Amino acid sequence: MNEMVVPADLAKDHDNNFFGGKALALGKMIRGGFKVPFAVCLGTKAYDQFVDSTGIRGRIMLELGRKRFEDMRWEEIWDTSLRIRSLFNNTPMPDDFKKFLQEVIEPAFKDKAVVVRSSAVGEDSANASFAGIHESFVNVRGLESIIDRIKLVWASLWSDGAMLYRNELGLKVEESSMAVVIQEMIQGQRSGVAFSVNPNDNSQTVIEAVYGLNQGLVDGSVEPDRWLLDRKTGSIINHFQPARDKIVTLSSSGVAIKPLIAELALRPPLNENELAQVYRLVLTAESIFGAPQDMEWTFDGSDLYALQSRPITTPAKDNDSSRIWHMNLRRSFDSLKKLSIKIEEELIPGMIIEAVVSGDLKGLTNQDLAQEIEHRAEIFQKWDEIYMTEFVPFAHGVRLFGQVYNDIMKPKDPFEFVELLAESEMLSLQRNAMMEGMVARIKETSDLPGSLPLSCDEILNKMMDAFLKKFSGSFGGDLLARDGLLKILLEMTNYQAQKRIIDANGLINSKKAFLAHFRGEERKNAEELLDLAKASYRLRDDDNIHLGRIQANLAEAEKEGAKRLGLLHSISGVEIVKALRNPHYVPRNDMLPPKRSDKATPRQLVGQPAGPGIGSGPARVLRESSDLYSFKSGEVMVCDAVDPNMTFIVPLCSAIVERRGGMLIHGAIIAREYGIPCVTGVPEAVELIETGDMLTVDGYLGVITINRINPEKMK
Repeated sequence: MNEMVVPADLAKDHDNNFFGGKALALGKMIRGGFKVPFAVCLGTKAYDQFVDSTGIRGRIMLELGRKRFEDMRWEEIWDTSLRIRSLFNNTPMPDDFKKFLQEVIEPAFKDKAVVVRSSAVGEDSANASFAGIHESFVNVRGLESIIDRIKLVWASLWSDGAMLYRNELGLKVEESSMAVVIQEMIQGQRSGVAFSVNPNDNSQTVIEAVYGLNQGLVDGSVEPDRWLLDRKTGSIINHFQPARDKIVTLSSSGVAIKPLIAELALRPPLNENELAQVYRLVLTAESIFGAPQDMEWTFDGSDLYALQSRPITTPAKDNDSSRIWHMNLRRSFDSLKKLSIKIEEELIPGMIIEAVVSGDLKGLTNQDLAQEIEHRAEIFQKWDEIYMTEFVPFAHGVRLFGQVYNDIMKPKDPFEFVELLAESEMLSLQRNAMMEGMVARIKETSDLPGSLPLSCDEILNKMMDAFLKKFSGSFGGDLLARDGLLKILLEMTNYQAQKRIIDANGLINSKKAFLAHFRGEERKNAEELLDLAKASYRLRDDDNIHLGRIQANLAEAEKEGAKRLGLLHSISGVEIVKALRNPHYVPRNDMLPPKRSDKATPRQLVGQPAGPGIGSGPARVLRESSDLYSFKSGEVMVCDAVDPNMTFIVPLCSAIVERRGGMLIHGAIIAREYGIPCVTGVPEAVELIETGDMLTVDGYLGVITINRINPEKMK
């Protein structure tokens, strides 16, 4: 196995396919006379042997083969990445391989702290930096911890960001491989990055510096001093001085952010002599590599170390690419805490206020109604944009907690962490609880007929009034919501899934087991992360309830406009407004009808397993909001996506199938609350499945079996 590991100085350009860009850069710097912390490189052959000998490669291909990557939504990519990471977390290193690593690592580093860095093939090249895409771990001690981090670096090859980036670059994901650099940890007192050429002005060099370690600068948690230097002379053109108040230092489990002492806060991390040293270092690196460099460095006392160097890559021209949007979903712990406060104290109250409308639409003139439609459309568009830029990124709080939980606890089920979020009481569950109360009232009045008239029970009427007042808009703006609600309530008297009972003691023990891995300040941070994840999990559902009310207001106004115009087919609000303002305007049907597939339906469809269990029953395909009221107990809900405004019928379902995918979409969340089997991310589910098809839904494997032997159409 000796060909798998080499000292960093022996990694050379012709070994690119074996050791990756980061390792090659270290080797070149060492041979160029730079002071570089001692490092060894674990080649891609080690990765290949691990994934092949353990069977992980085949399981990765199975995960990626569930659906075309181009058709996967961000939630599905997150989930796929998390499941693959769990494979690496839970697969032990083979004994002979572990013994080999022990013979390499222990003599090289003894009890020293190390950094475990990624060095994927193609990483840190002139055309693709992969900066911030793959993972690195600092302050790692001991053979077992180093091996765990090696596996997580390998797993980061399959992170959502890495897969998106490879797809964007046209690289074959299935042919990707990962080398690893294990490097002695230098506890620098001043650290930073240097760009030999300012990406915004090629006559300048840029140097950024912070006190302590580089991690705070790289992840954005510590703002650096920034110098612009004349590239030819090194003279200072400009010096930006931030409010120096934080420092990243080593902690028992990695690094920690601490307050910067007042004495250091008053002066820059670098003096002019040190600044000149960094300037010369990065220009020398450019000369050695033959291209402008982005270099990380640190001062340990008076010694200047080069930590890594990569070419400065040209930013992607497509600033609207899905990868860039997706990567912007990633937020730091501190950023998420601030976002939580903003959502809870500002955005949610704002949505609630703007969801309230007054006045009778029927009393408006056509001109005034057109204006009201436009006004409601503006409100909806505003909050829909806020949803994408604020609420969707906040969902990362659940994901961040899940990754921390899985890395520490290594559960067999990569979504076990969701159990710790079960205390989060969501609005949709509060709504269903009120419905359960009304169902109980109907059952108490046993002599009521099956076609219960609205006026027959005063108590039930009051309960329905309170429900519709509290959850106005929960039925997609349907003006007959009261009748539709009654149909669902009567159906629930025949069948009703029970919301799972939370094991309070088990929950407490699980929480204790997780928090037991932390001490002192780190335990406080872990508790805050858990609280943040609970809020993120709850708001992942609640925000859509509020947005649904705003959308329902718009739908109600558009429906009134369409009714006045005598339109029987669906047209957009824009066309309705034009026709209301101009009696001679003939509105065009600019809304496409639902797609129908002419493909032969396979016996089995594959999606993402999102709710454990196996359920069967006739399919009820939901294409329009009115289809909700035809739902019968024991049917399998099949839809494009379960909106939170639809989850009042979930207690009637024997299983759920969705075209949209992900463990953290609303249908999956509510399905787990009721213990209902759920499969998401099924391509063309609404087109390939017909109402009445007998389905068996396997929520463990993500497989739907279709039986169309007796395709009786349901009415």
